Amino acid sequence: MADGARPDTGPPRPAPDRDPGLQPERTRLAWRRTTLSATAMAVLAGRQLLQSAAPGPVKVALAVLTGLLWLAFVALSHHRMQALTTGRPPGLPPRTTLLLVGCTLALALCGAVLLVRPGQ
Repeated sequence: MADGARPDTGPPRPAPDRDPGLQPERTRLAWRRTTLSATAMAVLAGRQLLQSAAPGPVKVALAVLTGLLWLAFVALSHHRMQALTTGRPPGLPPRTTLLLVGCTLALALCGAVLLVRPGQ
């Protein structure tokens, strides 16, 4: 390129189809593991609630909150796993990303509240 011309100045090329290798499968398995760990946390939170000395309405409120967060996380992760079955899935939208992060942080907070019980 001694004359200063730039290579590839033509029209943009379409993105190649996704490599049918193992990367999509690994990503689906990672989502399944993450969902499994969220399920385990929700079950352990329910067990901890049953053994806690918290008043009944507090137990019910925490159980409902944990269940709703778990359901939201499972629904979002299932949606993402389904998107990975296409040739080239779309990127994770910012709203979905924020919802997943929010569910994860809220589940962690619920778990921490259940584990760190003052006076016991």
